[in-house]
Amino acid sequence: MKLTPQDLTQITERTLDQYQHSAQDFWEGTRHHDVAQNIQALLQAIQAEPPFTILDFGCGPGRDLRTFAKAGHTAIGLDGTASFATMASEHSGCTVWHQNFLKLALPAQYFDGVFANASLFHVPSQELPRVLGQLHDTLKPGGVLFSSNPMGKNQEGWSGQRYGVYHDLPAWREFMAGAGFVEVTHYYRPAGLPRDQQHWLATVWRRPE
Repeated sequence: MKLTPQDLTQITERTLDQYQHSAQDFWEGTRHHDVAQNIQALLQAIQAEPPFTILDFGCGPGRDLRTFAKAGHTAIGLDGTASFATMASEHSGCTVWHQNFLKLALPAQYFDGVFANASLFHVPSQELPRVLGQLHDTLKPGGVLFSSNPMGKNQEGWSGQRYGVYHDLPAWREFMAGAGFVEVTHYYRPAGLPRDQQHWLATVWRRPE
């Protein structure tokens, strides 16, 4: 069933409102998560000379944004939750754009890398080709997009007050290829667990030169 503009507004508002009201709890619950594997997967795939210009897409309270900045990169955060945008700026000292994922305004060919850790699964599948196209266009030729999403069997809908899409690898590859990306690698997380306990799919993609 096609989502109407009203449906999309409700999806965005409810999801962001839930994050807004749980912002401090979210920060306390995620601030010590180890995503070094994901950060390195992005940085190692970028072929430009460092320091890199990186967009942390769905930066949340700024944990990873701060990591990129401390490593000497020019990092810009983006989040649709107002409290997250404020927290991320305070925690990292970086510029943070307060933008709804479905109403992006991104500069063309600006970033060496886009880090989309646990964020793109909130984009309804109907809108995903457009959003991925915008991320493709904001990368420099040869630039790299990292994404990590909770896996599923391509089901879509509400989980509590948050909307999500739970892609499998073939479906995710189809979306990414359709947006013009070329796959670099993929792996499953958390690292070190049996495969049936790894519920997150991490993928790395390149915008062709």
